[in-house]
Amino acid sequence: MKPRKVPMRMCVGCKTMKPKRELFRVVGGDGDTAVLDKTSKAPGRGAYVCPDEGCMHKAMKARALERALQVKVDETLLGQFKREMARRELQRKNI
Repeated sequence: MKPRKVPMRMCVGCKTMKPKRELFRVVGGDGDTAVLDKTSKAPGRGAYVCPDEGCMHKAMKARALERALQVKVDETLLGQFKREMARRELQRKNI
């Protein structure tokens, strides 16, 4: 039996290829806003970012998220990102 192929995605901040499950997905949501996709199944144009605050800052500074999603990205996304990172860290420690 063949081993299953692991889906890989590129981080828009640091441009490295990583397994899809390790990355956060950001979606161009309703209208002109970008939101963090917690389920990785939301409809719409998506982009992936490493679970690292430096990558998110780099992606926002270079406007890589805006180009990939074709919507405006504001500071509320950074707040969502930080909360989700903290939540994942707590889950990882509890397991």
